[in-house]
Amino acid sequence: MLKLHEVNWFNLTNNRRVAHCPPHFELAVFERKTDERTIVNWIYENLEGRFWFDNIQRRTGQEGKLELSACVGFEIPGEASYFSLMLDQFNRYDLPF
Repeated sequence: MLKLHEVNWFNLTNNRRVAHCPPHFELAVFERKTDERTIVNWIYENLEGRFWFDNIQRRTGQEGKLELSACVGFEIPGEASYFSLMLDQFNRYDLPF
């Protein structure tokens, strides 16, 4: 975590954010209200495991419309829970970019 000034091996080797989502990652799907940089910076500052971030298409409602949603995958399942609980604090329209 950057907040605690701890060295993270994944940050040093530039392997913290992965390019694809492995099947064992725990996913958090949400409507993105802020820019990607704000979300990724929060993850770097508050969490310590590897993660994946991208947009996905999913079917919603009874009509089955396709909707674009943001999705973050976490290698540590507890980090997905913590991210989901804290999401409303930094995923807001009123934050400056």
